[in-house]
Amino acid sequence: MWRRQQLTLKARSRGFHLVTEEIISGLPEMQEIDIGLLHVQLLHTSASLTLNENADPDVRHDMEAFLKDRVPGDLPYFRHTMEGPDDMPAHIKASLLGTQLTLAVEKGRLATGTWQGIWLGEHREHGGARRVLATLQGE
Repeated sequence: MWRRQQLTLKARSRGFHLVTEEIISGLPEMQEIDIGLLHVQLLHTSASLTLNENADPDVRHDMEAFLKDRVPGDLPYFRHTMEGPDDMPAHIKASLLGTQLTLAVEKGRLATGTWQGIWLGEHREHGGARRVLATLQGE
């Protein structure tokens, strides 16, 4: 089976957000897959996807604090500033973390570790709703 679905994630504030359930709920066909893969691609250049801690929200807070410290919005050599001081740092963070994940599917569920979840990294102050292209394959 191959299935491709575009999902829209709700708008979120700047930071990292656990979106595993939001993505899974848009893919009811996953329950039919015994063994397969889910590929998720974020269709934006100022946000990211990553797989990380799904239990303690302090980890998401600390990741945002770390990246904000390393890639501040007021660097004098940035030229791409027409969309605001958070735009160029958002592009850098998206490139560092990536905008796509490929995850194993087993017996109708994501085959992730106990403490793993899909994070959306919202790197803009007002990024808006984000689109994800999800491709499910398996048998």
